Amino acid sequence: MLVSAKEMLTKAREGHYAVGQFNINNLEWTKAALQAAQECNSPIILGVSEGAGKYMTGFKTVAAMVKAMVESMGITVPVALHLDHGSYEGAKACIEAGFSSIMFDGSHYSIEENIEKTKELAALANEKGISLEAEVGSIGGEEDGVVGAGEVADPAECKMIADLGVTMLAAGIGNIHGKYPENWKGLNFEVLAKIQDATNGMPLVLHGGTGIPDEMIQKAISLGVSKINVNTECQLVFAEATRKYIEAGKDLQGKGFDPRKLLAPGAAAIAASVKEKMEMFGSVNKA
Repeated sequence: MLVSAKEMLTKAREGHYAVGQFNINNLEWTKAALQAAQECNSPIILGVSEGAGKYMTGFKTVAAMVKAMVESMGITVPVALHLDHGSYEGAKACIEAGFSSIMFDGSHYSIEENIEKTKELAALANEKGISLEAEVGSIGGEEDGVVGAGEVADPAECKMIADLGVTMLAAGIGNIHGKYPENWKGLNFEVLAKIQDATNGMPLVLHGGTGIPDEMIQKAISLGVSKINVNTECQLVFAEATRKYIEAGKDLQGKGFDPRKLLAPGAAAIAASVKEKMEMFGSVNKA
């Protein structure tokens, strides 16, 4: 059974740890993340971008697959299925498809339009009992064609959005999607602290979790970050493990070309990476 992310994030906020959102791209990705969460006895949020949803033939397919896997795998830890960086239309589609959590990324709109659309979606989400993430100040880098320059969020605007009844808030504090460049200036903790004060303890979301130093992660959690998104790292370890398998010629040995064998090392690498992040975020044994 899928659950709203609200309770798990409230507990994380109060317990000074963070719940990881791990993006999924196919069955192997999903299975690996769920296995890791169960073994770590940790709550988990499965993130789905609109591009990944389209790749998997639609949000209804994704929701049906995840619900079935949770049941068939005997998963007992809290699992939220979450739309990542959703459009207004995409958020509505995921509500209808059976997602238990959605994100509306209105950061590229004017603050007035962001408020208007977020307010409408908050009413729909609350009616359905699902969680809603909003965004103020764009996240740097690119994800599924959504490009952000990494603007730092305005705490006053964060308060306006938080007051609309959203569950969690993603606020730009210098974080980016993808690999961090060598000249990256780091997270802006001064702004993060102001956002925490302005939003009265609302769970905050840190996008672009791949490549942020552990000490910065811990400080961000201490300042109210309760959800951390990880995607690029899982893609990188999957690609590396698959490359090693092929370069070692294992796909040519016996039936090593069988997709179940070919994809197994990459899936195992994802599971290991998810476990490592859960340890760092402090969510192990918090289910």
